[in-house]
Amino acid sequence: MNVTTQDERNQIARKKMLDLHEVRVGKVPQDSPWLRSIRLHYVHNGQSKNWDVITMHDSVCIIVFNVSRRKLVFVRQFRPAVYYASQSEKQETIDVKCYPATLGITLELCAGIVDKNKSLVEIAREELKEECGYEVPTSSFKQILTYLSSASANAKQTLFYVEVTDDMKIYPGGGDESEGEVIEVVELSIPELKDYMSTKEVSSPSSFLHGVSWFLLNKSEYC
Repeated sequence: MNVTTQDERNQIARKKMLDLHEVRVGKVPQDSPWLRSIRLHYVHNGQSKNWDVITMHDSVCIIVFNVSRRKLVFVRQFRPAVYYASQSEKQETIDVKCYPATLGITLELCAGIVDKNKSLVEIAREELKEECGYEVPTSSFKQILTYLSSASANAKQTLFYVEVTDDMKIYPGGGDESEGEVIEVVELSIPELKDYMSTKEVSSPSSFLHGVSWFLLNKSEYC
């Protein structure tokens, strides 16, 4: 798949990403398939305490390096939680003219939740194909480590590293349209990545920062 085609797909994805209307805030139902909250009651060091815990799916994320063009491959998408965090005043109805969808767009590692009866590497392989369009055997994936997604949640995330080539990109990527996913595939050279990382604030989660740091420390031959 050539660069022009990918740019065109990204333009279409960005148009869909910014098409935001009728934003309302409500409560999360306890039968949510994505997350639930519980209150943990316990006695710690002789003191009675409470703590609210989020229960959610484990996940995988992947550092993707295209050796054909020596660029790292990321995804850009709209994240409702990031968008909500940008609101200066928490309201039930959000004015999208004052708070445009761009406030919720993030740059991330290719990633996905563990919601299938498959191995972690198989899920990582499927996410790479679905989001970025690369067909890669599971043997090419290197599992780096597993860590906590958050200190306030019960989920873990597993980081993988994989090298790809232009010949491996045989699918359009962009996410699963049947699930409403709208994803841009973003490629950054090492200098472009370092410029992004040198800013005072980045629109990326901690998994992105950890993955990028791992790459810069462990793949110096590409830097």
